[in-house]
Amino acid sequence: MSTTIPFNRPVTVGKEFTYIQETIENMDLSGDGAITKKCHSLLEDILQVPKVLLTTSCTHALEMAALLLNMQPGDEVIVPSFTFVSTINAFALRGVRPIFADIRPDTLNLDESKLEKLITPQTKAIVPVHYAGVGCEMDTIMDIAGRYKIPVVEDNAHGLFAKYKGKYLGTFGCLATQSFHETKNFTCGEGGALLINEPYYIERAEIIREKGTNRSRFYRGQVDKYTWVDIGSSYLPSGILAAFLYAQIEARQQIQGKRQQIWEYYYNHLQDWAQEKGVRLPIVPPECEQAYHMFYMLMPSLEKRQALIAHLRSQGISSVFHYLPLHLSQMGRKFGGSEGDCPVTESVSDRLLRLPFYNNLTEEDLARVVTSIKDFC
Repeated sequence: MSTTIPFNRPVTVGKEFTYIQETIENMDLSGDGAITKKCHSLLEDILQVPKVLLTTSCTHALEMAALLLNMQPGDEVIVPSFTFVSTINAFALRGVRPIFADIRPDTLNLDESKLEKLITPQTKAIVPVHYAGVGCEMDTIMDIAGRYKIPVVEDNAHGLFAKYKGKYLGTFGCLATQSFHETKNFTCGEGGALLINEPYYIERAEIIREKGTNRSRFYRGQVDKYTWVDIGSSYLPSGILAAFLYAQIEARQQIQGKRQQIWEYYYNHLQDWAQEKGVRLPIVPPECEQAYHMFYMLMPSLEKRQALIAHLRSQGISSVFHYLPLHLSQMGRKFGGSEGDCPVTESVSDRLLRLPFYNNLTEEDLARVVTSIKDFC
């Protein structure tokens, strides 16, 4: 059998080891040293946001958002059921109740047409997730949130450098979060970032991220000593992780160009087959510039999906499903979730299959994946 094609494989792009070596030689190992600040500045300049703070994960960035919004037991957060558990765990840790929203059948993003009816006096945040790096309908979401004066926190784990109507994802809500996990377009293995779009939150975010101390102000010379001033935790990634990430972000055009080629290869070579077999390929609305984070197919049924996964595995190709509905999980049911609450989510979860997608997939690899799919049915 030919070499196995994994679902994901982390890839270096050139200067990762150079920057790591420089970081070690400079003993810039702990968080918020020179290389971390370079990452902050680069992302702030590209995205034109007031403040970016690297974190140890997207999960931790979400936890910071919950702390910044002063989430309390009894509060509610509206979140799509079709997302990773971190999206709601960060708020549930504060005693917040999730209100699970269904998704649109086209983009698989939070269905904005069903959002307003989920709002109650206890709603303290709306958390849209830009699935597969395709933007949610942010004009409608922001309009609803504005009328009810509810903060919006974008979970943009999939969508760095993607745009909605010409504006970068992650720059709409008061706060947004990014992921640099090894499965993402840009990685440092484990890592994340909090994007702060309202300057009001910056000073407290620095305090929360520094274990509840005003250490950042001390290092800027704004206070003569630092002390415990708020709740917080240790959310700073090491300089070594920041060094790896800086090289990846520097090479963003190279990375995104390659990922676009991979996505378009799948789409162009599977389009006719999919139409013939009743398989749905990703839909990207014209107002969205996607991140090329993944390529998925919606199979006609759960049985077809499972059979194709098994067939590809027999050919040495790894393909995977994605999120299980959070409202039907053990924890989700404790919050009142039950079958039929989010019908689109339930259907999509059973049928979605993701194909291998990483930065150095070759055209030979892609041809093999496509041929194997077409051989299946």
